[in-house]
Amino acid sequence: MKYKAIIFDMDGTIVDTEQIWHLSTRTLIKKRGIQLPEEQFCELESKLNGMALPQSCKLIKETANLSETIEELIVENTRLACDLYSRETIKFIDGFTEFYQQVRDLNLKTSIATNANDETLHKTVQFLPLEQLFGTHIYNLSHVNNMGKPNPAIYLHAAKQLEVNAEHCIAIEDSAHGIAAARAAGMFCIGINTSGKPEQIKDAHLKINGYHEIPLLDLIQMNNK
Repeated sequence: MKYKAIIFDMDGTIVDTEQIWHLSTRTLIKKRGIQLPEEQFCELESKLNGMALPQSCKLIKETANLSETIEELIVENTRLACDLYSRETIKFIDGFTEFYQQVRDLNLKTSIATNANDETLHKTVQFLPLEQLFGTHIYNLSHVNNMGKPNPAIYLHAAKQLEVNAEHCIAIEDSAHGIAAARAAGMFCIGINTSGKPEQIKDAHLKINGYHEIPLLDLIQMNNK
């Protein structure tokens, strides 16, 4: 078997948090009295998809010409987002739990490799049983000295901890930044279009609209030959 592990991105891939981050970003900007045109907000949100907070807050600062430091914006944006987390708002992406069971039935190793910081990861774990599913194999920015995607560091770290070569891993991602990171790590990447923006996943090896479209057994059988 070529593929021995599946490494999942978290936000937007297994956890539906896109609207939370869109709202926190808009709040961050609008509370300063800055009114960006809707078209500019949408363009900004597209660029931010899958980006780590240090990089995303740098882009927000530049786009809205904010006076605060990037570190101050990270703290505020994290707080705004965390305030929106609840058992009602934090849900698994449709089809994830069923697909995850297929993965485990095939005895594939699993891990999370996310751009989330410690605070938002902790919040997510509070509301969803990620530790029951992935055990200790949940890795975020703090594990790789804040080197966020598209840097491949988080994927390479996850593969190393699973004791699986990167080329024997499948990565599942929803963003252009994440797909670039997975491909740079040497992994086969599945792009899932949870954002409704096909351009985000155009560079994935396999592009899907939902977990039910992943031919997992075919992928594994194909690579047994």
